[in-house]
Amino acid sequence: MTKRNPTVAGRTPKPPGARGASDAALTPKEVLGMLRRHVWLIFFMTVLGGAVGGGGWYLVRRFLPLYKAETVIKVLPPVQTDPMEIVASQVQQEIQYGHRVSLANLMKSQSSLQKLLQVDRVGATNWYRRTTRGRGGAVAAVRYLEKHLSAYPHREAEHIVVSMSCGHPGEAALIVNEMADLFIKDHGDTERQDVANKLVELTSRQSAVEKEILASEQALQGVRERTGITDLEMPMGGRYFQNTITLRLNDLELQKNELDLAVGQLKTDIENLSRLAQGPITEQIAAVIEDDAVMLSLAQQIALLEAQLSGYLSKFGEGHRNVRQAQEQVQELQARRDQRKTEIAEQTRRANLRNAQDNLRVFEGRLTELERMREAASQQQRALDDARAEYGRQVKIRDERTETLNQIKTQVEKLRIMVKDPDTPKVQLLGRAPEPLEMVISRNLLLWGPGGTMLGLLFGLSLAFLVEMLNDLVRTPSDIRRFLRVPLLGIIPDADEDRAVDHVDLCHVVEQAPYSLLGECYRRCRTNLDLSGDESFKTLLIAGGQPGDGKTSVACNLAEAFAAKYEKVLLIDGNLRQPALHEAFSSEESQFGLTSVLVGECEYTQAVRSSGVAGLDLIDAGSPSSNPAELLAGFRMKELIEAAAKDYDRVILDTPPVLLVSDVKMLARLADATLLVFNAATTRRGAAERTIFELQDVGANIVGCVLFGVEAMKGGYFRQQFKAYRKYLKGQPVADTA
Repeated sequence: MTKRNPTVAGRTPKPPGARGASDAALTPKEVLGMLRRHVWLIFFMTVLGGAVGGGGWYLVRRFLPLYKAETVIKVLPPVQTDPMEIVASQVQQEIQYGHRVSLANLMKSQSSLQKLLQVDRVGATNWYRRTTRGRGGAVAAVRYLEKHLSAYPHREAEHIVVSMSCGHPGEAALIVNEMADLFIKDHGDTERQDVANKLVELTSRQSAVEKEILASEQALQGVRERTGITDLEMPMGGRYFQNTITLRLNDLELQKNELDLAVGQLKTDIENLSRLAQGPITEQIAAVIEDDAVMLSLAQQIALLEAQLSGYLSKFGEGHRNVRQAQEQVQELQARRDQRKTEIAEQTRRANLRNAQDNLRVFEGRLTELERMREAASQQQRALDDARAEYGRQVKIRDERTETLNQIKTQVEKLRIMVKDPDTPKVQLLGRAPEPLEMVISRNLLLWGPGGTMLGLLFGLSLAFLVEMLNDLVRTPSDIRRFLRVPLLGIIPDADEDRAVDHVDLCHVVEQAPYSLLGECYRRCRTNLDLSGDESFKTLLIAGGQPGDGKTSVACNLAEAFAAKYEKVLLIDGNLRQPALHEAFSSEESQFGLTSVLVGECEYTQAVRSSGVAGLDLIDAGSPSSNPAELLAGFRMKELIEAAAKDYDRVILDTPPVLLVSDVKMLARLADATLLVFNAATTRRGAAERTIFELQDVGANIVGCVLFGVEAMKGGYFRQQFKAYRKYLKGQPVADTA
C-alpha cells in the first residue's frame, strides 16, 4: 500500500488558522449575503428609528397645526332602477366600487377643483389668500387641493369620504362642504338632463311606432279586399278552418286516386283479355258455351242419334247402311257443335276485350277532366296560401309594433317619474362636515421620519454585521476557505431543502433518488475525490469531529456513487462503539463482522456480505468489543485493509468521532486518504480546527472535506443552485424511489 503526501492538486495546504489578507477580507457578494440573512433585523431597526424620529411630534403639533374636516356622500348603484318596483336592483359589489372610484376621480379632477376655487365663500378664506399669495397664484391653490383634498371611495360601504386638511378648522369644513354641494349639484343636473333627453327620444319613437301600426292595419285590410277571402285571420287555436277550396281540392284528390286505381286495373284486365283471346278456352267461356241454346240443341240431337246408332248396331251390325248413315249424321252434328263452340268462344272473348277497352277510354276521359279540375283547385289553394302568408306577415309586424309601443309607453312613464325622483342623481349628501376638534399629525412624518429611519437603518446594519461576526459555525464554503484552509471537495445541502428526498433514506440518496440535487452533490464529491491528486487512492477513510456530523450518510452515498461508476467497492464499518451500517444496509446479515476478523475468528472474506446494491459489499462492525482501539491498531486490521485493497477497486471506512475517541487515528494511518465531514448546523470552527490537528499529528493524508447539511441561506448560492438544477432537469423522468 502506497502512502501519498498530503497534497491536493500539487499544493501543500496551510495550517488551519493561517489566513492571508486576501482570505480574511469579505467580498461584496459575502457582504450582500450577510445583509440578506439579517434583513428582518435591519428592517426592525429601521422601523424603530422611524418611530424615534416621531419624537418631534409635539413640536409640529405645537407650531404647525393641521385640521382635517370630513363629510360623507352616499353613492347609489350605477343602474337605472325601476321606480315602479319596490325591490331594489342587485348590482355586483365590484361594479359599485368602480363607480365610486370614478366619481371620486371626477371630484378630484382639475376642472372640479377650479370650479371650487371660483366659489365666493372659498375665495374669501384666509387659506385661499395665503395659498395664492406669491408667484403661483391659483395654480398653487389647485396643487394644494390636489394634495390635501381627498375623495376616498369605500370598498364595502356605499360612501365617498371627502376630507380637507388645512391650518384652520372652520375653513377646512367650509371647503369640504362647498366641494360636496358643488359636486352633487353638477352631477344631479347632468343626470336629470340625461333622463330628460331619453324622455324626448322615447316620445319621438312612440309616435313613429304608432304610425307603423296604422300602416300595418291598412295593409291587412288591403289583403282582405284584394283576395276577397274573409277567413284569413288565425283563430285562437293556432290552426286555420278549412276553406271550401281546400275541401274541394281534397275531394278531387281522393277521386283522382280512385280513378288512377281503376285505370290501372282496366289496363291489367285488357292485357289479360288480350292474352286469353289467343289461348285455350277458359272455364268462364266454357260455361257460356254450355249455356248456348244451339249448343244444347246440337247436344240433344247428337244424343238421339247416338241412341239410334246403338240400336242399329245391335240390330244390323256395323256394316249396315243405316248404321253408316247414322254415324255420318253424328259426325256432322259433332262438327257443327265444334264449329259453334269456336264461334261462341271467339265472340265472347272479343266482346269482353271491347267492353274493357271502352271502359278504359271512359275512365281516361274522366281522369283528364278530373285533373283539369284539380289543377284549377290547386291554383286557388296556392292563391289562398299566399294570401294567408302575406296576411300573417302583416299581423306579425302589427303585433311586434304593438308590443314595442307598449314597452315604450312603460319606459316613458318610468322616465317621467325619474325626472322628479330625488334618487336620480345617484349621489346624496348624508351630512355637512363639522369643524374638526383635534389636529392631525401627518405632516411631522415628513420632517422627522427620514432622519430616524436612516439612523435605525445604520444601527441595524451594524448589529447585523456584529451578529454575523460572532457566529463561529462552519456554515458556508467561504468559512472553510477562510478559517480551515482545507480543500472543499463536496457540499451536501440540507435534506429539507430538496423535495426529491422527502421519503428517501438519507444513507441511500444516490441509489434511491439519483435525480435529486443531493444525489448530484454526492456524485460531484466522488468526481472531486478522483481528481484531487496525481495518484489515485484505493482506501478512503470518512472522519468527523463530533457525533451526528453525517459521516455515515457520506460514507454510504460515496460508496454507492463509486459503485454506480462500475467500481467494486467495499464499505467497512470501523465504528466499533456505535455501529450504524448494519441498520443502513439491512438486506441480509452475516454471522461475522469486523471484530470477528480482528480477533481471528474468520477470514475477512467470510465477514463480507452483500449490501443489496450492485458492486457494493459490506463488512459490519460485528459483536461489541471491550478494547476497540487496540483491535483497530493491531496487525490484522492492516492485513485486512491491504487484502481488501487488492480485491476491490475502492475501500471506504466509516469511523467514530475524532474528538471523542482515538480509534480513528489508528485507521487514518492505514488509509490512503482521509475525507473530513463538517456539519454546517453543528460544527464550530474550533472543533473543526482541532479535528484537522488531531489527524495531521498522526500523519493522515487529508485530501479534503465535505460540508454536510448546508442550508440555502439568504445570500448563499445554494438557493440559486436549487432553482437552476430543477430548471435544468425539468422534463426528465423521475426515478422510481420505491
